[in-house]
Amino acid sequence: MKRQKRDRLERARTRGYQAGVSGRSKDNCPHHDFDAKGEWLGGWREAMEDKGAGLFLR
Repeated sequence: MKRQKRDRLERARTRGYQAGVSGRSKDNCPHHDFDAKGEWLGGWREAMEDKGAGLFLR
């Protein structure tokens, strides 16, 4: 059970990161569950930091 939950949250974070890298707004978060939404937004913020540091072309 714990592994399934962790996988779901890891997937949410990865997809949030991908959304941030592609320039999508954080308002486009598809999750309503508190934990998954937090992970998605965490990935999105991380992507924004990486873009700001110049790791991706804008």
